[in-house]
Order: sequence, then structure tokens, then C-alpha cells
Amino acid sequence: MLAQESKGTINPTSPLALRFHDVLALATSTGPWSPALLAAVDMAARWHFNVTACYVPGALREQRAYESEPTVMSLLTDVEYECLDDAVAFQTYARSHGALYASWTVTRTAIAPTLRKLGAWHDLAVLERDMVDEVRIFDILGEAMLSSRIPCLVLPPQWNQAVSFERVVIGWNGSFEATRALHSALPLIKLAKEVILINGEVRTPYDNQISVAEPDPIVYLMHHGITAKPHYIHVPADKAGETLLAKAHDAHADLLVMGAYGHSRIRERVLGGATRHVMAHADIPVFMQH
Repeated sequence: MLAQESKGTINPTSPLALRFHDVLALATSTGPWSPALLAAVDMAARWHFNVTACYVPGALREQRAYESEPTVMSLLTDVEYECLDDAVAFQTYARSHGALYASWTVTRTAIAPTLRKLGAWHDLAVLERDMVDEVRIFDILGEAMLSSRIPCLVLPPQWNQAVSFERVVIGWNGSFEATRALHSALPLIKLAKEVILINGEVRTPYDNQISVAEPDPIVYLMHHGITAKPHYIHVPADKAGETLLAKAHDAHADLLVMGAYGHSRIRERVLGGATRHVMAHADIPVFMQH
């Protein structure tokens, strides 16, 4: 089970509980249940919320968004997952473990459009990094996160543990993406017994003249009842991801929170260097948002 909050079990009507109402998990298996499903049910049970499982057939996991027209092969693959038995089995499993409501669906399109369409109905998506082939992590899974903009909890390969939020490391550099990730992750950060904020922001002498003054992240967290330890780093951009993971390992973190950075090219989205490094090498769950 997830780590218990120091003040006891969360009241389903509390402000904290109301932040995450619907959790989506992209599933890759039913026997045994996919790690994303287990993690989503665990969280839904913790807050007594709704969970949606979406099975992604194997043929569609390697398909780019612009290749999302269903092929004959993809339509014929894994047809057994349309069976009502899977829906009933998952609903029974999720409800018996404490989820408020559970639903099961199967996609017939690529991961990116699936996450974009279903993500609009949910507060958080749970993904398995190894649901796609290693060589296509960035152009499939990364593209999905950048285009959907839903907060994503990305599980490392072969994840077989309960998700814990006892020690949380936040990567923050003053960017819009990092700030949105910090804000969206507040319900999880509030569960932590120890929070470390890695601040890599670089300010110019004219920041306050050309932009609106923003809250200090440590003070912002304090206003939400969170005491965070600040660590300041100054490293080249190409070392940011490596440094962030090293700091998370040093802190024995259970969760890393960071923005998902990227930029657009024609017909594709490309992840920034720090995001790519963390996605490729993280061995703990990572909370990301673009």
C-alpha cells in the first residue's frame, strides 16, 4: 500500500483528496495486472477515487501519432481484450481494493491520441516507461506526454513495487513546465515526510523588469503546509538531467517531480535534454507535466 500520511488517513472530502478525482492507467497486460493498473488502483483506493484502465494492444504501442489510422493487423491483434470478462475482472479487482468507481476500455489508436483524448477527462495518468520499445521511448511516449499536457506518473521498467511518496525530490528551474509540475503534484508532495527542492533557476539582473514577479517555490510550498529543503545547483543544461537524478538517488527519493520540456518540429514533438535523460535512466517513479 502507499505510504500513510503522517496525520492519518486522508478524508475523501478534504481539499487534498479533491485534487485527484480521476486516475487513468494505460495498461499492457491483464494476467498479471499491468504495473500501471496496480499503481492507479493503489492511488484510487487511497483517496477513494475513480480509476480508468485503458488497454493498449501491442501493435499500437509502437505506432506514432501521425500513423494512427488502424491497420488490419492492429484491429485483429489482442481482440480478446475486448471481452467483457476483462472489464468485469478489473472492475471487481479495483472496487474490492477500495476504488470508488472503475472502468475498462481498449484503444484502437496510437498512445499519443489515446492519452490526449482520455487525459482530458482525468487528473492524472499512470504510464509504464517500458510499454514501448526502448529505442522509441522519446518519439512515442515522450510525444504523448507533450501533446496531452496531463500530469503523468511514469513508472520505471519492470516496476514491481508499491508506489510510495515518503521522500520527494522536486526539480525546479523557474520554467513554466517546472512550476506546473510542482503545482499539479501538490497532493502527492503533501504525503511526503521529506521534501527536497532542487533549484536550478538562473536569474538575470533584469528579470523583475521584463516579467511578473513570481512566488518563491519554498515559500509557496510552505503556504501549502509543506516544509521543503532547498538545494541550489548551477550546472550546464546538458548535465541537468544527470544531476537531478543523482540528487534524487542521494536523497533516497521515492518520487521525482519535474516539468516535461520539449519543442515542436514539423509533425513531431521533441523532448528537451533533461527530460530525455531522466526518462531514459530513472529507476524511480517520475511525476512529469508539460
